[in-house]
Amino acid sequence: QVQVLESGGGSVQAGGSLTLSCAVSGDAFSGYCIRWFRQVPGKEREWVAGIYTGGTSSVSYIDSVKGRFIISQDEDKKMVFLRLESLKPEDTAMYYCAARPGFGVGSIEYCPIGQEHYRIWGQGTQVTVSS
Repeated sequence: QVQVLESGGGSVQAGGSLTLSCAVSGDAFSGYCIRWFRQVPGKEREWVAGIYTGGTSSVSYIDSVKGRFIISQDEDKKMVFLRLESLKPEDTAMYYCAARPGFGVGSIEYCPIGQEHYRIWGQGTQVTVSS
C-alpha cells in the first residue's frame, strides 16, 4: 500500500498559478486511482481532479476547474501533479491528495469519486487566492 505526501501550496493573487505535488511512496506506482480533493472550513471535501496512474493515465476534472487545472503524473519520480492556473478566490482551500488501489479498472472514470472511498490521504497543502 502506498503513502502520499502533498507539497506546493501557497498564497497567490487571483489569476496566478501554482503547482501542487503528490509524492507516492511504498508500493508500485501504477494502477492506483489518485484524486485531488479540496476543503474549506464548514464545507464537505470535494474532489477536483483525478488520474489513473500508469497505463492510460486517464484524467478527469470537476466542471469548475476544467480548462484551469491540469493533473499529470511522472511515473519515474512516482509523483502526481496538479497545475492550478487562472486561480480564483473561490479556489482557496486545503488541497489533499488521496489514493486507492485501482483493482484493475484501468481508467479514472471507473474510480469512485466520494472521499469515503479513499483511505490513503496526505496531510494537505493550503492554497490561498486573494482578490
